[in-house]
Amino acid sequence: MIQIQGPESTFLPRILIVGIQSPKNFAIDIESYYEEFRNLIAANNIVYHEERYIKLRSIDAAYFITKGKLAELVALCEKEKIDEVIFSETFAMQQIRNLQKILHADIFDRNELILDIFERNAHSAEGKLQVELARLQHKKSRVVGRGMAMSQQSGFIGGRGPGETQKEKEIQSIEDRVLRIKRDLEHLDKVRTTQRKQRLTNEIPLICLIGYTNAGKSSLLNALTKSNVLVENKLFSTLDTTTRELFINGKKKGLISDTVGFIQQLPHLLIDAFKSTLDELRYAHLLIHVIDISSKNYERNISVVNNLLNEMGISKPIVHVFNKTDLLSEDELQNRIKNIEKYTPYALTSTITPNGLDNLIAFLDDWNKQKESAQ
Repeated sequence: MIQIQGPESTFLPRILIVGIQSPKNFAIDIESYYEEFRNLIAANNIVYHEERYIKLRSIDAAYFITKGKLAELVALCEKEKIDEVIFSETFAMQQIRNLQKILHADIFDRNELILDIFERNAHSAEGKLQVELARLQHKKSRVVGRGMAMSQQSGFIGGRGPGETQKEKEIQSIEDRVLRIKRDLEHLDKVRTTQRKQRLTNEIPLICLIGYTNAGKSSLLNALTKSNVLVENKLFSTLDTTTRELFINGKKKGLISDTVGFIQQLPHLLIDAFKSTLDELRYAHLLIHVIDISSKNYERNISVVNNLLNEMGISKPIVHVFNKTDLLSEDELQNRIKNIEKYTPYALTSTITPNGLDNLIAFLDDWNKQKESAQ
């Protein structure tokens, strides 16, 4: 886990963050990608001492970073006495081990950074279990491959061979805990299934908010339902699913649920761990895909969400909601509108301007009427 600096810390590690533009990075605007990386750092309350941004034309199999750039980092870590290095990309375990040896510092990649944020922001019992499951699976992948260096006993001629290694004991302990967590999550999933059956019996429509992290889903939920769900300008501030009743013109139109935000290169361990929660999307009657239209990478973000939905085999009616229109000038907004016709049906929204939700509410009202007439 990444060392967090704060008043309670007795040791404040010197931290270097490294943003990488590599052939694996498909971000449209690299500066926005770097800003997202810095936001991941901020969401973890990490204070860093140095930052570097490098461009790689190729990826080194052993270190990910090519020799020339690596030599620069070695010199920087030595000069600044760096204790920890956090990278914007995801590395293989062998690459992390190699980097730790040559940089003489603890190495953390994008997966570790996101796992720590999820761990910090999970509040419900189910959310905490889901994050712990992902953390354990991640830890298990780190333990595998340490080899016989961790052996506690030696084999001998005429004996029974090598004793149980520390690695094997650690893996067994992790697997035992994973099984217990999965049983607990299965129980919670049965409770959710019972609640879902009751809702389906009563024919109550379910609408789910989805989207890239920090697109404004929680703010939109609050504005639509007059709720006070926690809203923070941080990545992954919402992990626990929140469901509220939706009223339009004083009449109940169904339930609306907020879900965990997506991000490019979201660790599959987290997708697997949150499977039971994300499965709620399979039973939605409508998905509201919330998009931060002020982001330069908004089309890339749409693609990331759509790809994850495809990976999960989820195909539902979708309305694209282009949020945060208040952050654009009128000319900027008009230029974006010319490009979003392909995302029909869509609505433009702002949760802080008067009548900023009129477009979406009109769509939801019409959608609900069509659904009622079809029954």
